[in-house]
Amino acid sequence: MHISKKNKILILISAILISIILIFVFLRDRSELIDYSTYQTLLKNDLIDSAALGEKFIYITSSNHQYKIPKDVVDLSNLYKKVPVRVKEDFSYLYDMFLLVVAALFFGYLIFLTRKKEQTFPRYASHSGTIVKHQINIAQPEIDNFASNIKPMISDVRFKDVAGIDEVKEELQEIIEFLKNPKKFIDFGVRMPKGVLLVGPPGVGKTMIAKAVAGEANVPFFYQSGSAFVQIYVGMGAKRVRELFAKAKQMAPSIIFIDEIDAVGKARGAVRNDEREATLNQLLTEMDGFEDSSGVIVIGATNKIEMLDEALLRPGRFDRRVFVSLPNAKERAKILEIYLNKIPHFVDIEKLSKMCVGFSGAALASLVNEAALNALRKGKKIVEFEDFESVKDKVLYGKRKLLTFSEKEKEIQATYQAAKILCAYWYDIDFDRVNLMGGGFKDIDRWFPSAKHIEGEIISKNDFLAKIKLFLAGFVAMKIFYNEEFSNSAEDLQRAKILAKDLVERYAMGEKIIGNINDAILILEKELKEVENFIASQRKRILKIKDILIQNEMVTYEDVKRVVDEVL
Repeated sequence: MHISKKNKILILISAILISIILIFVFLRDRSELIDYSTYQTLLKNDLIDSAALGEKFIYITSSNHQYKIPKDVVDLSNLYKKVPVRVKEDFSYLYDMFLLVVAALFFGYLIFLTRKKEQTFPRYASHSGTIVKHQINIAQPEIDNFASNIKPMISDVRFKDVAGIDEVKEELQEIIEFLKNPKKFIDFGVRMPKGVLLVGPPGVGKTMIAKAVAGEANVPFFYQSGSAFVQIYVGMGAKRVRELFAKAKQMAPSIIFIDEIDAVGKARGAVRNDEREATLNQLLTEMDGFEDSSGVIVIGATNKIEMLDEALLRPGRFDRRVFVSLPNAKERAKILEIYLNKIPHFVDIEKLSKMCVGFSGAALASLVNEAALNALRKGKKIVEFEDFESVKDKVLYGKRKLLTFSEKEKEIQATYQAAKILCAYWYDIDFDRVNLMGGGFKDIDRWFPSAKHIEGEIISKNDFLAKIKLFLAGFVAMKIFYNEEFSNSAEDLQRAKILAKDLVERYAMGEKIIGNINDAILILEKELKEVENFIASQRKRILKIKDILIQNEMVTYEDVKRVVDEVL
């Protein structure tokens, strides 16, 4: 059988491509990426057979399995003591070479096909340049089609669909009224907040809250992730911000929701990133450029408020901050009731709620779903309490032990929090309610972990000392009530140290104008002694607040006031 010259070329190109693909597959890194705890387990139990040192990773062989872990996190000295370590050969340059060859062959193949078409259809030869150009353009991706993808949605979520956020609803009600009837506020001379920042741990429902605001106000809702603005191309992130805000203004009244806003609004520091700073500057400019009557509200969500740039937090941008905490027992019961509404079940929701201390709304949704799947696997027609017990550990895998309090741990944590709450009440630290898991102290939550107060605030030395007392209160209570020290005081102790250090070094509020660590230690020791005397004299009140915490998993300011008035 005769094979034409052109077909021989096609066969040769195909053979080369197949060979390159096979080599690519052979040289591909098949190692499984593991975390540090897994690596430590393998090392401690002598399960590592050999190791190889690569450019970025350390490659480990264990029982014929290949693993890798980033080189920076591994202590090489310990690894050398356990197993022989060789240097891994680097084939990365071959990958680059193969990619260049594939690209050259691909474009050569396109040119070959084009010429072949010209010879087959000579009357179209004068248009061949257009044909080739069109083919090449198909292979080239668009640089940015962000603007065409900016599409608002009308949210069908309402506040009745989001349980456990009663206080948040109250704070956002004014925003909804403004979006429904902006003229009412403008005529009265009221300037509504341009931005609302939702702050809270992952999974508490920040996105659902923003959708509910849009649904209640019945306005267009523009959703964007903060990472969507982070680009490698200079100017592209700023362009995307402009396009988003321009579209929202066209459809005002409307809501722009930026999830994980810390990705684009991270504080500017010594390490420059021109593209990210240009994007942040554009966001600041757009928020400043809003007219009071524009009818556009920006809602941002983050669980890392300490990472945000101070310019983004100043008045006139994100004027209002709403802290969304983990739900307490009653709120969890409402959330579970919503999720179980369409699932056939025979479950005591109150009992289930008490089992789920520390669960976020998202974790509760996952728990209900996993319990339903567990019931289906067992061939049941109805979900029972034992199904939730079976999947609870699965839902919590990888989360902190804090989320699985035993009764004893719950009592210890309640005592710890009760001491802090009473101390906050006594020393005028603002709070509305504080839950068993912590959080709720307004001045504290917005300061830490960055320990940077908001620009323009003037804070006295007594205010600083009150905060230090608060952070020491739980630690002292553990010693007085249990004659023991517990790990739950670690974060508060760290905060007390940071404040004491800032007090003497940054604000010159110590014994000397130029303070040092010894001055900070003296302040901590003095405040510790005062807190010890205070906690020892307030045993009955602390125990009463502890009982309320165990019962309701939260305590309000009014509860504490009542306890102080009634218990002597």
